[in-house]
Amino acid sequence: MRILHTSDWHLGRSFHRVSLREAQAAYLDHLVATVRAHEVDVVLVAGDVYDRAVPPLFAVELFDDALHRLAAAGVPTVMISGNHDSARRLGVGAGLIELAGIHLRTDPVRCATPVVLRDAHGDVAFYGLPYLEPALVKDVFKAERAGHEAVLTAAMDRVRADLASRSDTTRSVVLAHAFVAGGEPSDSERDITVGGVAAVPAGVFDGIDYVALGHLHGCQTVTERVRYSGSPLAYSFSESAHRKTMWLIDLDASGAIAAERVDCPVPRPLARLRGRLDTLVDDPALERHRDAWVEATLTDPARPVEPMARLVERFPHTLSLVFEPDRAPDDPLASYAQRLQGRDDQQIAEDFVAHVRGGASADEQERTVLRGAFDHVRVDDGVREVNR
Repeated sequence: MRILHTSDWHLGRSFHRVSLREAQAAYLDHLVATVRAHEVDVVLVAGDVYDRAVPPLFAVELFDDALHRLAAAGVPTVMISGNHDSARRLGVGAGLIELAGIHLRTDPVRCATPVVLRDAHGDVAFYGLPYLEPALVKDVFKAERAGHEAVLTAAMDRVRADLASRSDTTRSVVLAHAFVAGGEPSDSERDITVGGVAAVPAGVFDGIDYVALGHLHGCQTVTERVRYSGSPLAYSFSESAHRKTMWLIDLDASGAIAAERVDCPVPRPLARLRGRLDTLVDDPALERHRDAWVEATLTDPARPVEPMARLVERFPHTLSLVFEPDRAPDDPLASYAQRLQGRDDQQIAEDFVAHVRGGASADEQERTVLRGAFDHVRVDDGVREVNR
């Protein structure tokens, strides 16, 4: 069976206030063309179809058009909701849409109810695990703890139980939206940390022939059978080195896989430039970035006059300007942002506690309270977004 693994479309998202509507439409055209050209048997979308719970109208129209074209091509599609999606909204009409071969899996309760497709070698069971917010699904799965590993393990136990009830020749595919250990994040994924932990071990998915992951935006291989397709478009400058692709997976009669990357169209290359303003605007070696979307980090000791105007004259598509003056680490003028670089909210809060108490660090009980407060705010914000 030939599988096209995609994820993280983020329909409706912009790039530094630049609309990506045409680029997203071009990607979906490319997706349908790839399905036809490579004779794909099933399309997988591993979450974050939309960029937010209530997407703009044009994003809904893009999604609707893509589903109609996939259905018209006679190619089944299995899709799960991600942490950016409103699972309830995305899943509206799922039962009716399924009649057209579009299988939406947005309800955690149905994670062990597979979409079963057949090829010349028998059945392939596709299990869709939508994004599982631990605090919201802990009781559903009777998990011991409200953590990502605990709820995913409980969900996968149900999947393996269902798979064990089927023929020994049944091959298995799982779609999941999660941060799996070994994956490399970027700046454009929304934080899903719970209890100070975001990642789950790949071993949670043991026993499955192929695991199609979503959430991380870089295409990557965690293990031979556990892979991220990544987002089809770059959504932050941290993705400037990404090669945006989809996975074309061939699943043979024994469950062995062969994987090939299929490139996605690039609307405009990204460039991250760093240096003093005069160097950036005068260096002939940088001419190759003239048509790129540019993020410029200026290292001038003092802020230059009208830096953006000068940059845009050289690089018309400059979108981001950052100031990081070259200074010694002990320079009292070193920016607060530099001192916080690489530190998460929990660490910053603990440092603040130590600062106001004259160096006495937070104890374990206080760290637990802080961690719980951050988890509560993150979950509460997610619920409000879904209910908007």
